[in-house]
Amino acid sequence: MFGTNGVRGIINKDLTVELVLKLSRAIGAVLGPGKIAIARDSRMGGEMFTHVLMSGLISTGCSVVNLGPAPTPTLQYMTPRLGCSAGVMVTASHNPPQFNGIKVIGSNGIEVTREIENLIEISYHSNQSKTAEWNKIGEVTHYSTAIDVYLEGIKSHLDIDKIKEKQLKVVVDSANSVGGLVTPRLLRELGCKVVSLNSQLDGSFPGRNPEPIPENLKDLSAAVTAMDADLGIAHDGDADRATFVDDAGRVLWGDQSFALIASRVLAKKRGSTLVTPISSGRLIEDVARKSGAKIDWTEVGSVVVSHRIEEIGAELGGEENGGVFYPDHQPVRDGAMTASQIVEMITLEDKTLSQLVSELPIYFNTKVKVPVPLEKRESLLGALLDLSKDMNRITIDGVKIIRDDGWILIRPSGTEPLYRCFAEGKTQETADHLSEEGVELIERAKKLV
Repeated sequence: MFGTNGVRGIINKDLTVELVLKLSRAIGAVLGPGKIAIARDSRMGGEMFTHVLMSGLISTGCSVVNLGPAPTPTLQYMTPRLGCSAGVMVTASHNPPQFNGIKVIGSNGIEVTREIENLIEISYHSNQSKTAEWNKIGEVTHYSTAIDVYLEGIKSHLDIDKIKEKQLKVVVDSANSVGGLVTPRLLRELGCKVVSLNSQLDGSFPGRNPEPIPENLKDLSAAVTAMDADLGIAHDGDADRATFVDDAGRVLWGDQSFALIASRVLAKKRGSTLVTPISSGRLIEDVARKSGAKIDWTEVGSVVVSHRIEEIGAELGGEENGGVFYPDHQPVRDGAMTASQIVEMITLEDKTLSQLVSELPIYFNTKVKVPVPLEKRESLLGALLDLSKDMNRITIDGVKIIRDDGWILIRPSGTEPLYRCFAEGKTQETADHLSEEGVELIERAKKLV
C-alpha cells in the first residue's frame, strides 16, 4: 500500500473515498488518540479526501487540526509545534494530475518509519475498525496562521538585511499549487522583486506538469531571460523540492543546487556528515571531499534520508531531484527553505547563479523511465542482480554500476509502475551512452521474467 513516500493512486480509481476512510481509521488507531494535523495541496480530490480524513480520524477519538492548503514542509514544521501526535498530508507530490495520495507524518515532523507504515497497513487490512464511544469522538479545529509561523521559521536562518539590499529579481513557478502560497511571499518579504508563474491553485495543473524537470520548465527559462531576472525557482506539487534556473536561462540539475548549498553548509564545520541517496553523483562526492566532510549513503527516498539525518545528527541531507534537508531548520525536504538559501548565497557572495555553478566540477546526466508492471517489479530486480553479478556495482537500492567514466543506477520507482535509469558521465555523450546501456539491461531483464 505504502510506496517510497506515502499511498498514491489515480483519483476515484485506485485512491477512493472508501480507501481513504478506511486508511484514516487505521492511522487513528495506530497513531491516536491525540491531535493530528492535516493539510493538502491543490490537487483534484484534495478537499474531498480532507473531509474523509477528518471524519475517519475523529471517529477513532483523534482530534484534527486542519491547516488547509499548505506545502508538505509547512505541515511538517507545524506538527511538532502544535503538539500533534501525527500529521497527514493529502498530496501526490510530482505525479501527474490524475493522481492524489496520502503522506503520514510522525510527531517529530518526519514521515513515519516503514515499521509504522506496516502497522497502519495491518490495521487497515484487519477489517476491525476501532471507533470511539459517542462521547469520546474527536473534534476539528482550523489553524489559519500555519504559513505565517513557517515563513518566520525560515527567515530566522537568513541574513535578511543583506538580502534586502540586493533586491534580486526572481521568477517563481509554483506549478499551480501550494508553493504559490509561500515562496513568492517569502521572497517579497526578503526584498526581492518577484514575478509569479502558475501561482493560482488549480488541480488540473494547466501551466505545466507538477514535476520540476527541464522539459516542464521551458516557460520559466524563457521568462528568466526575457525579464533579465537573476534566477528562476520551480516547485513540485507539494513544494518540498525546488529546481533552479540560472540567470542565463539554464535549468540546474538537482545535484548542482544541492552541491552549492552543501559546499557552504559543510564548510562551517570540519568533519561534517552529509546524508544522501545512492542516486547522487560524483559532484556531491567532490564537494564533500573538499569540505572535509563524510558521506553517509542511503537507499533512495526522502523518508530514509530524514530518519538517517536524525539518527546520526548529520549537518545536511540532499537528493539529486532538488530536495535539500537542512536540519537546523527541519530534517526534511523544504522547497522554500532551499530557495531562500540559494537567494542568500547569491547575495552574500555577490555572484550570479551562473557564476556560482561555473565554479563546480562538471558532470552530465541522463534520466530515463522504463514502464514495468508492478507485479514484475521484484522479479525484474532479481534478474538485474543476476545479469550484473560480474560488474563493479553497489546494491544498496537497485543496482548502481560503476564505470571509470561514470555510473548507471537502475531501480524501481516506489510511486509508479516503472523503473528509473539514472546515468552520469564526464560528457553528455557518455551519460547518454551509459543510459542506453542501462535501458538495454532492463529490457534484457524483462525477457527473463
